[in-house]
Amino acid sequence: MSVLDRKILVAVDGSYCSRNEIQYLVEMFSGEQNISFHLLCIVSGGTSTVVGSEWVDSTDVLSHLSAAVKPKYLLAQKHLDEEMNLLKRQGFSENQISGVVQLDRAGVANDLILEARKGQYDAIIMGRRGLGKIHELFMGSITKAVLEKCYDIPVWVVDGKVESRKILVPVDGSFHVLRAVDHLSYMLKDMPQAEVTLFHSEALLRRKKEHPVEDFYAQWGRKWCEENLTKPDDATFHAPEQVLVDSGFSREKIKRAKSHIGIEPARDIYSYLKKHNFGTIVMGRRGADEATWLLGSISERLLYTAENLAIWMVH
Repeated sequence: MSVLDRKILVAVDGSYCSRNEIQYLVEMFSGEQNISFHLLCIVSGGTSTVVGSEWVDSTDVLSHLSAAVKPKYLLAQKHLDEEMNLLKRQGFSENQISGVVQLDRAGVANDLILEARKGQYDAIIMGRRGLGKIHELFMGSITKAVLEKCYDIPVWVVDGKVESRKILVPVDGSFHVLRAVDHLSYMLKDMPQAEVTLFHSEALLRRKKEHPVEDFYAQWGRKWCEENLTKPDDATFHAPEQVLVDSGFSREKIKRAKSHIGIEPARDIYSYLKKHNFGTIVMGRRGADEATWLLGSISERLLYTAENLAIWMVH
């Protein structure tokens, strides 16, 4: 798996939300050979031993589990196998798929974040809600906790069945939005079927924090920034578009859209994505120590109200 350049940590629990996540990954990445998925199922109530470790045999783990935890553990392994096999049946190879059942160590959210950092994953994918038979892994509190604690790794939140590959990216010229587009361009690079719309709302314009071009130098380099961020409107549309093109996207697959209503950003965004049947929305967000209007008033509303949609949260 280490030879593959994109890695996604998939939080699963056997619920319908887990299946929705798997189906979303199939919809988005079917046919891709250079991406891998590590499925992680966390079971509460036992010791902090990881099944599949080189120094631990699963039989030994089972022998140390309580009567209350053992059935959940066995059920977790059953669901994990089913979900891994589902990916295999959709054409993903053995070396693209791995999985493990892990006993709760420091709480589900903390365990997910620890694994994501340890494994240097490019994204964590979770369900927005759901009541699994093993553990309430996808309750809102867990997803919210991961979002509140994890800013260094993008978090993808899936609600319902996502059946469209169309991607919407709200843009406002900020550093964080360009970072989100950069993440998108990396995860979907060289995928000619991807269709991206850059959407700008007048309400976003009024709330935007201005960034001097120097703020972008560290990630994109001075030359690129001077070529793509110095002209009027460059930061809003041209720069995100150029990031995508530089990663192999066709300009014909990148669209621009504006809303002149300008009443409330979340309403503008949600109205546009529902009207045009988008399956994924990619959102930039600020860090825990920064002003959080984007997460608080836009992304959070979408997280709680969106249906049949995947939301990528990228710092």
